[in-house]
Amino acid sequence: MGTHVIKLPDVGEGVAEAELVEWSVNVGDVVAEDDVIGAVMTDKATVEIPSPVQGTISWLGAEIGDTVIVGSDLIKITIIGDDNDDATEEVEDTSSAPVAASQEVATPSEKSDISPSRQTLAPAPQGKFLASPAVRKRGVFLNIDLSTFKGTGPDGIVTHEDLDRHLVSLQSTNAITTSPYNKPAGAETREIKVIGLRRKIAEQMSIAKSRIPHITYVEEIDVTELEALRKNLNGSREAHQQKLSLLPFLMRAMVLAIADQPGLNAHYDDENGIIHQHKDVNIGIAAQTDNGLMVPVVKNVQSLGLWASAGEVARLAQAARENTAKREELIGSTITITSLGKMGGVVTTPVINHPEVAIIGVNKMETKPHWDGEKFVPRQKMNLSSSFDHRVVDGWDAAIFIQRIKSLLETPLMIFS
Repeated sequence: MGTHVIKLPDVGEGVAEAELVEWSVNVGDVVAEDDVIGAVMTDKATVEIPSPVQGTISWLGAEIGDTVIVGSDLIKITIIGDDNDDATEEVEDTSSAPVAASQEVATPSEKSDISPSRQTLAPAPQGKFLASPAVRKRGVFLNIDLSTFKGTGPDGIVTHEDLDRHLVSLQSTNAITTSPYNKPAGAETREIKVIGLRRKIAEQMSIAKSRIPHITYVEEIDVTELEALRKNLNGSREAHQQKLSLLPFLMRAMVLAIADQPGLNAHYDDENGIIHQHKDVNIGIAAQTDNGLMVPVVKNVQSLGLWASAGEVARLAQAARENTAKREELIGSTITITSLGKMGGVVTTPVINHPEVAIIGVNKMETKPHWDGEKFVPRQKMNLSSSFDHRVVDGWDAAIFIQRIKSLLETPLMIFS
């Protein structure tokens, strides 16, 4: 008998840690080679971890909701064979595992045991500190200067546990006040631990709302002509072509508007005070799934026609719903569209997908009476509710951007010019 140790693999470029969101096994279970033993979630994807050997689960190194550093021990399997020596092996390849979307956020705890062979961090320069992206984001969110910390992780890395200890010490000295939840006397409650995608969504929303001063601009769009064109095109489409919705037209209008205002297709690095304008227009499409909100990304929209855009939107939406989207399909958006379809309401206040600077919200379409100068006529109308980062986008620029999109959608033949 021997022991096979599986370490948390490198699940993506630049990923230093992942949250354990599922165990598929318990201690004492027998697993075969390639059986899925658990799943972890990174900033952008859920990755299944397979077993490379056959044996019995003897130890689980984390609980669901824990954050585990890449290279640290995750699970131990007792194997039966001729070799009685303990065997420690790190699983290297999970690239074929299916992934699902997530949002970048911090997590409350972190394992600090990391294999030196997996990741070596150079000592931090004077006045700086070492920490994973999640720890840095949590420090910013709590307005705590992590450069004053003496990290307890390898090579002095600051961990979530260091941050937790600091918060406890502040509480003990009454430096901060908290408002713990007090369950009403006699009340029956069900406690649901917020983990995985839901926790990432929650913390990403907190980061966006706490760091970005939003300005929301709402404008009514007459889409009567657009709807007539859309139905005509769908009526003559070929069998292999995806049915056109409103989104491909909006995406094309955004590309044309961005050509006039490239500052809207950008990321704002607020820590370094730098705006990164992007040449490629990569539009995130917020999609609701059974697990929560996901944002698959249609890449290089400036190079796609209506039918190609429609096909990509449909393909990515299905992949998000089925948890089969690849990690690279969930990252790299430069501007986002959010739409609830018929549930879109009259007006919404979309939350910007940090570090982007704009998000376009599509509200529901309705038939309304319109005065044409002589009489009332029925017209199909909807609102666009769009939010902008007011630190780098002035209200005037936001208005010009939406008015440009409005003019294109209301005169849809201009989209093809």
